Amino acid sequence: MRKLDARSLEILRKLAPEISEPVHYRSILPPVSMHHAADEDDFQERLERLSAEEFDYLAAKIMDGSECLNCISPESARIFIDLLEKKAPGGFGERIRELYKSSTGYEV
Repeated sequence: MRKLDARSLEILRKLAPEISEPVHYRSILPPVSMHHAADEDDFQERLERLSAEEFDYLAAKIMDGSECLNCISPESARIFIDLLEKKAPGGFGERIRELYKSSTGYEV
């Protein structure tokens, strides 16, 4: 099981500053999407706080299997991937979109 490192905790706190210590999450996107964001619009607003580098970091974690995009709703996954492609174009966006579809059957 993944334990969040300092960089992951920094991103998690940026997305959900209301989280208190100690942090017991093993990923970033599922708890923000399912427990801290009020709805899909709130999830998107939280993600918009991230830089291109932070999106690339999360994308790399998704690609190596340590961050679970399949654990969030298809709508939340679409929001993440759309923002990834917007903020960090030419990176992981298309590959993650294909990975999500092949893993879940959902087109996002």
